[in-house]
Amino acid sequence: MTLPEVLLESHSPGADAFAFTWEQIVLAAERHNDPGNFTAFIGFEWTSVPKGFNLHRNVMLRDGPIRALQVVPPVTQPPYGDTDPKMLYAWLEDYQARTGGRALAFAHNGNLSNGWMFPTEDTYHGGKVDEEYVKNRAKWEPHYEVTQIKGDGEAHPYLSPEDEFADYENWDVGNLDISQLKTDDMLAGEYAREALKRGLMLEEKFGVNPYKFGMGGATDSHTSLTTAEEENYFGKSVSAEPSPTRVLHPFVESELGAFEGHTLVASGYTAVWASDNTRSAIFDAFKRRETYATTGPRIGLRFFGGWDFVEDDLLTRLVADVGYTKGVPMGSDLRPREGEGAPTFLIGALRDPIGANLDRVQVVKGWLDADGEMQEKVFDVAWSGDRAPDANGKLPPVGNTVDLDTASWTNTIGASELVTVWTDPEFDPAARAFYYVRVLEIPTPRWVLYDKLRLDLELPEEAQLVHQERAYSSPIWYTPEG
Repeated sequence: MTLPEVLLESHSPGADAFAFTWEQIVLAAERHNDPGNFTAFIGFEWTSVPKGFNLHRNVMLRDGPIRALQVVPPVTQPPYGDTDPKMLYAWLEDYQARTGGRALAFAHNGNLSNGWMFPTEDTYHGGKVDEEYVKNRAKWEPHYEVTQIKGDGEAHPYLSPEDEFADYENWDVGNLDISQLKTDDMLAGEYAREALKRGLMLEEKFGVNPYKFGMGGATDSHTSLTTAEEENYFGKSVSAEPSPTRVLHPFVESELGAFEGHTLVASGYTAVWASDNTRSAIFDAFKRRETYATTGPRIGLRFFGGWDFVEDDLLTRLVADVGYTKGVPMGSDLRPREGEGAPTFLIGALRDPIGANLDRVQVVKGWLDADGEMQEKVFDVAWSGDRAPDANGKLPPVGNTVDLDTASWTNTIGASELVTVWTDPEFDPAARAFYYVRVLEIPTPRWVLYDKLRLDLELPEEAQLVHQERAYSSPIWYTPEG
């Protein structure tokens, strides 16, 4: 047996070293779990990277060590495992049947999958996106990581040319190791907004929407540090920790191209609307998709859909009381109702207490038109200041207070909170649709500007120094009667 074969066998299910490592992970999570104060989930990453196409899933268990230690995580290396997500779904099914526990999975870095993350016809193994596939994906993946260090994955300007804010932290050079460059036809299978639209199309075909997910964010850092803010960004890994070289040198490089160091993103967080700070309550919130993502700031965001919200509902400081009473929260289905009228949405956004003011709140709508074609539109629904949309419906920029010489800004523009009741002015009761909220901050410095000043660096001309951080709610879906 060769050395690589020995290493593979020792790190495979059934090996003592594999079981011991899993036991230590489980016990570490249990040791640090403090219900009501700090929740530590037992879980693992299922690291599928066929052809360098990033199809990673994170697996989260609702349970403690009694159930978790009855199994070991699956691997993707033959002959012990496979990179096909169907293999992961089978493991999840077996876990629940064997232990009586509960589990879920969610993907990240769809923007490095070269179009394989959200297929519509063929999977990367050549199999069809059939009824079994859509049912399993809908069952096991109720959540999606839409933003993290290796790029933001909400939207792309090629897919959403009318969206002036779609060009945000896009990683579109190639796959994870840049062994294959990106082409435009791959992009639709990588970004969350396009996936949500594809989900409507597949639901029309199969009766099940496999891409009905809640939104979340994370760092994906390998430093064990919680550093998602621009001014304390510590990097993806040792090679990207603060130094005079991390901005200037490529993070990943091949003979085909590179992900430049200055394009790494100090992102992000998942916010969860849960009844308690416990494994069970947070897991259940993930399952019902009552989550939202931010690119780093601790923005507060509420989003409810219904049929009867009115302007007077904004008079209360308890937006959630009204929202749950008269409608459904983010992540839910809005049921059709008899009679005329369009859906109404109650939205509340609050700035990070020590962060930047808010520029605007937008509702992103996607739908299937009468011809079965996928459509989208971005609506500005609340904004700061006395701005007004122009003749083309575009809202002027909020302004920019960033001082490039000091890496600072002032909250003399923007608003500390934005609340509104919005009614869809183009509602078609016969069309499948989804709605989600995007909240934009005023411009602030990127971590690159902090590095430039602290380390006295000369930066490449294309390095971005200022950006507008944001939050993304989970969608609310509308399905016509019948």
